Amino acid sequence: MAYQAKNLSVIGYANGFTLWHYTTPDAAAAVDSGGYFNAAADMLRVGDFIFANCATAGSPAHGIFVVASNAGGAVDLADLTPFGGTDTD
Repeated sequence: MAYQAKNLSVIGYANGFTLWHYTTPDAAAAVDSGGYFNAAADMLRVGDFIFANCATAGSPAHGIFVVASNAGGAVDLADLTPFGGTDTD
């Protein structure tokens, strides 16, 4: 798949920082690849957080991405930092 603008939503904005949410059937490794969010380069800033629900059609992964770079329309995210842990009960 590819980036879908309809799946990126603002949760909050303050002091030049935006907190986003994104949901996708794409794997987290695909989402954090350079270029995935290039179509949103005009909205995303370095340091913005993106809460994410990835791989929603398979084995879901949930966590947070940080916009690591955005220059010349090329956006790159840091790897997903997962939420939660192993459920041992």
